[in-house]
Amino acid sequence: MSFRRKRSPLPPTITMSNRWRKHWPTTLVLTLIAFAVVCDRADRFQTSRQSPTASTGTDRPRYHDKTFRVVKVVDGDTLDIDIPDTDRATTRIRLWGVDTPEVQGSPAGEMYFGPEASKFAKETLTGTSVRIVLAPNKTRGKYGRLLAYVMLERSNEMFNELLLQKGLAYADRRFPHAYREQFQAIEKRARRNGAGLWANVTIDQMPKWRQRFEKKP
Repeated sequence: MSFRRKRSPLPPTITMSNRWRKHWPTTLVLTLIAFAVVCDRADRFQTSRQSPTASTGTDRPRYHDKTFRVVKVVDGDTLDIDIPDTDRATTRIRLWGVDTPEVQGSPAGEMYFGPEASKFAKETLTGTSVRIVLAPNKTRGKYGRLLAYVMLERSNEMFNELLLQKGLAYADRRFPHAYREQFQAIEKRARRNGAGLWANVTIDQMPKWRQRFEKKP
């Protein structure tokens, strides 16, 4: 439903001076031209910043079951691969279903066994080729990172599982995913065998979310 705008109750000679009434058509045209130029520039700037992955709906055909090279390992569960994403030259991946202890410089501060997990990830992944496997219904996390299961091309092992086997990560129980029960079973075996962090970790040294699970009756 549209409403007709009310006319000003003031006479035209008061709402617009004689000088401006005489030249208002020219002023209006110039204003519209200037506005069009500004909009065009803004649109071009925005378009130039958009990438083919501006919509997460394109993630599966772009990444799923495809092989890329790891160009950087941020920490135990975060890495970059050599394909552009939004305004980045690379795509940042957060490993699905596992959580490694934080390293120095993270908001939560360095955690027990964080450096060991990060070192292993860097030695295993940096410069190698990996195959990316995505979940069918969710491809991005809270910070826009790609959520993925990462397969080592040379051995076809899943790196997410490898971290759990070596006791370098916790099976993340906070979110449902395809390998949730499998990851928990792998973690249980690593814990029983005292692998990695499970040899000496205390509840207070665990991430806050995991402490809550440990303290549940």
